[in-house]
Amino acid sequence: MIQGELTTLGLGRTEERAYAALLRHRGDGAEELARKLGLPRRRLDAALDRLVRHGFASPPDGGGGADGLPRPAQPAAIRSLIHRRQAELHLRSAELERLRMAAERLEPPDGGVGGGGTEPVTGPAAIAERTARLLAGARQEIAVLDRAPHAVPAARPGPGVAVRAVLAPGGPGGPPALAGPGVRTAADVPVRLLLVDRRTALLPPADPDAPDAAALLVREGLLCTALLGLFDSVWERAEPPGVPGPERELLALLAAGLKDEAIARRLGVHVHTARRRISRLLDTLDARTRFQAGARASVRGWLEGP
Repeated sequence: MIQGELTTLGLGRTEERAYAALLRHRGDGAEELARKLGLPRRRLDAALDRLVRHGFASPPDGGGGADGLPRPAQPAAIRSLIHRRQAELHLRSAELERLRMAAERLEPPDGGVGGGGTEPVTGPAAIAERTARLLAGARQEIAVLDRAPHAVPAARPGPGVAVRAVLAPGGPGGPPALAGPGVRTAADVPVRLLLVDRRTALLPPADPDAPDAAALLVREGLLCTALLGLFDSVWERAEPPGVPGPERELLALLAAGLKDEAIARRLGVHVHTARRRISRLLDTLDARTRFQAGARASVRGWLEGP
């Protein structure tokens, strides 16, 4: 077992324990696995689904063996996945560092007009005041990238102002109070960012509560354009909160009127696994029927493509 490494890849301690149990006790069946882990069955099923989605296990075959449990990937494959994800993170960190260095190169010596400009904002009080002014002055759109510890407060836009936000799930305190079709989640949010009307950007500090916290205000110019491109790229890859891609696929199959057996074949899972996922999805949406689930998912924006 790769102790502690799964959390680095966006999974929690429960998924790590479930993976170890799959390796050692898969033949015991789901109920016995839940008992050994001290987990309710529904929580175990959710952890197993996350392992499959993240590549740590394969969907169960159709033979019904091992209570329809997924097949764990072998440790060598997990190490390979970890190394690949670490390489991706290093690449993104290098790109972000190049972006920060560009701020100094792009600003004219006189703080210039025409090419845009940057302005440091220091101290938690000054940063909070400037952030509030930016949000209050929005006329068209507020765009947010944020992760824990969250540096951008919940936006309360005026009439006609759209909000688009990509949040990294989890972390101390959880994400800001943002929800709805304009909010998506991504396991990797590369930088905290506030964009107002696609003309002004604020790069908040890593620790917004630190006495020496410093933010960078970026006005129209090449750097602001680069930050707009970064936001759009992250937004395109992000997903509506609480509904990962496979669940959107499940919603689409339900909306198409497919029977459980056909859904299981399309998803590549055992029919019992498909029924459990359908049941959990109905519970999540507080829906009594599949039609009602589809209607509520549409209202929440869950049927929109990422």
